Amino acid sequence: MTLATGILLIALPIAFNVAFAALAAVFGYPDILRKPTSEVLARFRAGGSRLVLLWWAFAFSAVAFAPAVVLLSGELRGADATLLTVTTAVGVLAALVQFLGLVRWPFLVPYLAREAEHASPARAEAIEIVFQSFNRYLGVAVGEHLGYLFTGAWSALVGVAIVQSGALPWWLGTAGIVIGAVLAACSLEFVGPFERNGWKLAGAVTPIAYIAWSAWLVAVGVLVLL
Repeated sequence: MTLATGILLIALPIAFNVAFAALAAVFGYPDILRKPTSEVLARFRAGGSRLVLLWWAFAFSAVAFAPAVVLLSGELRGADATLLTVTTAVGVLAALVQFLGLVRWPFLVPYLAREAEHASPARAEAIEIVFQSFNRYLGVAVGEHLGYLFTGAWSALVGVAIVQSGALPWWLGTAGIVIGAVLAACSLEFVGPFERNGWKLAGAVTPIAYIAWSAWLVAVGVLVLL
């Protein structure tokens, strides 16, 4: 159990970041999303099956986060049982919403990209509305807002459980609490008055917080193995 937990916690953030870097190189993600819809879809078509498979792998890496959540809770059995139950539930929700946010790319977007290639002006306008609607709903609301919120909450709860259980160093738990709180705050990037253009501070902090979260997860995995 300990071996599987440690390996999964180390491998997952590495897989997340490798896939993200590959998407940046092949597709210009996430900067490409600031371009007109026609340009995004043309770039997607140009990526071919390789790009579709890359998005598919990225989406399913989020699914693999769920067993890591469950296994880590098993390593922290010295913490309060109710806390661990809530922590596990929140972590599984984090995996689910991240998957739902990403899965549009290997299944919905290829269809839109094909349809847009020779579309009439009216049909192109309809495709743009569909693409941007799903981008705001599944991408911004589900994948980013709920994804960062639940991932941040899970990290903070794991941090508390680490401190309670004594299974891992206390400073690792403190780091989880701080990083989790920052990630949860970043989930507000497009909420309320920031809905249209985004909260610039959160936009600048999110990549840093995500890198810190990845490093923290690897550290947890390494110390679980020791």
